[in-house]
Amino acid sequence: MCSLEPLKIDLKGLKEDVSDFKFHLDDTYFAAIEAPEVSKGNVDVCLVVRRTTDRYYELDFQINGTVIVPCDRCLDDMEQPVETEGHLVVKLGTEYAEEDDLVTIDENEGILDVAWFIYEFIALDIPIKHVHAPGKCNLAMIQMLEEHSAARSSDGMDEKPIDPRWSGLEKLKNNIKD
Repeated sequence: MCSLEPLKIDLKGLKEDVSDFKFHLDDTYFAAIEAPEVSKGNVDVCLVVRRTTDRYYELDFQINGTVIVPCDRCLDDMEQPVETEGHLVVKLGTEYAEEDDLVTIDENEGILDVAWFIYEFIALDIPIKHVHAPGKCNLAMIQMLEEHSAARSSDGMDEKPIDPRWSGLEKLKNNIKD
């Protein structure tokens, strides 16, 4: 199991106004974060932390790599490239709070855990529909889908005649399109 400790940034302990961090995240990170969308991957993260005042910090994330997600068509795992940037403003305050891209952390502690923010930036970069390139899907699954799709589309279609009111509406619809 991966330790997420290196992803905890001690903002109050930073000596310079600008600090750079580099992280390499692999399958153990995704397993430790226990998120539903992605369970495997190989991602590099560059994080630049800028102190703007004594109480405010700007964090810029640059994330590149690949993650493994299930194909929506055949359900086999597929590689999905990830290339995204993220921005957060962190304020030292009395208690933890999140609002849009402003995060408030307890100033007595001064530690920000960026593990979940990195995961959210990755998840937001993944397209809603993820499908293998043409010809790369599991052939056996595609054949089963085609068989069941054909069976479903023909089931009951020949047995029931179409209500004449609907066929009249269909004629109107077709005339409007022409």
